[in-house]
Amino acid sequence: MKYLDSTYFFDIESDVIQALVADYKGEELSHKEKTIALYNKIRDDWWYDPYSISLTKENYKASAIGKKTKGNCVEKSIILIACLRALGIPARLHLGKVKNHIAVEKLTEKFGSNELTPHGMVNVYLNGEWLKMSPAFNDKLCEKFNVEPLEFDGENNSFLQQYNGEGSLFMEYVDDYGYFEDVPLNFMIQKLKEHYPHIFDTGEDITEFVV
Repeated sequence: MKYLDSTYFFDIESDVIQALVADYKGEELSHKEKTIALYNKIRDDWWYDPYSISLTKENYKASAIGKKTKGNCVEKSIILIACLRALGIPARLHLGKVKNHIAVEKLTEKFGSNELTPHGMVNVYLNGEWLKMSPAFNDKLCEKFNVEPLEFDGENNSFLQQYNGEGSLFMEYVDDYGYFEDVPLNFMIQKLKEHYPHIFDTGEDITEFVV
């Protein structure tokens, strides 16, 4: 199955990824149990940071992201997919566009919008079906904004925190770009330039930026 393949971006044989999955290689854990454990690890061990964006191919390798302490939603999804594939669990990248409704002042200031694109999540194949999950928002960040962390039970989709603890609208999906067997970097850059033209209309050759 192509969703188990090692690729340039999902470099599952790298030392970094192999170290991340070392504790989950035993047969005593089911694919479901391994997926839940890895989901929680990636969700909480990397702080969510939507403001640092790269256009450089090398920076989207799972092994490169795995050496950092934070990442945006696409980067965290890439690590999780690589870890799952390294354990023989089919996984793929799913992209879309989301709109945030809480604590958006900085977001709007930096991006000129409260919409984030491309937003990344993970599709994992368990027990004969594809399930959606999003490891983006770490538990400490959720606590800060009074939002319950997304829990994944291995049986149901878990990709949208629609409301916060007070019942206020937190996040909504406004577009779905579908799933990809590898990281579609050119497509991602196209979406960034379409939605945030002010970042790129400087005349400079931008490959890394913090907004």
